[in-house]
Amino acid sequence: MDDYYCLSFNLTPDSWLLTTLNMKFDFLAGELLLVDKPLDWTSFDVVNKIRYTLKHKLGVKKIKVGHAGTLDPKATGLLLICTGKATKTLEGYQGLGKTYTGTVTLGATTPSYDTETEVDQAYPIDHIDDLLLDKTREQFIGAIEQYPPIFSAIKKDGVRSYLKARKGEKVELKARPIQIYEFDFTYLDLPKVGFQVSCSKGTYIRSLAHDFGKLLGSGGYLSELRRTQIGTHLITDAWQLEDLLKAIEES
Repeated sequence: MDDYYCLSFNLTPDSWLLTTLNMKFDFLAGELLLVDKPLDWTSFDVVNKIRYTLKHKLGVKKIKVGHAGTLDPKATGLLLICTGKATKTLEGYQGLGKTYTGTVTLGATTPSYDTETEVDQAYPIDHIDDLLLDKTREQFIGAIEQYPPIFSAIKKDGVRSYLKARKGEKVELKARPIQIYEFDFTYLDLPKVGFQVSCSKGTYIRSLAHDFGKLLGSGGYLSELRRTQIGTHLITDAWQLEDLLKAIEES
């Protein structure tokens, strides 16, 4: 692993762990934190909360805190967060491959490609069978071109595209090359399709869900998403945010 300690394990800190935290960790010099992002929090919300807690605990006016790889508010799972001088390493983490689990709901679409917006159109799913699902899935494995969702943080003419999309303004984004290493089903219970995806940086799972439904001729949107791995870092080694904040405050 890198030259930084990692706060690990989904535990409520006890006195022994708090002593260890106080002795080993130097947030100003730089630490790598694995955090399980809660549902409906933005990645920035998590960073801001940790920064505020660290400033209060350390008695400093400023401390650098940043994350490597945004998760949408409707997604949960692994965030890599660096503090202090370790923020200089963020770019290296952003290039790592990622693994997700989730659910695509077929038979409908939403403007945001997930549950952030309401269903705008419904489609039949009677024609879908296991063979069609599998053949369609296979078409997404490998190097592909993907259009990002217009409800994304990508800047268009200097403005975040989701800001324009929420105003009903027309947004056109260019396709980007990505790599899907694995795309497997975890369960099939139509209209729900569970999946696990391993992919390159820059991949939008919302777009994958939308494009998957479109190619099936049924429409589809992402109804659940959880990031379970970034590079060699696993969600099983991540802190629940509440436990991490408590550990910082009580150390």
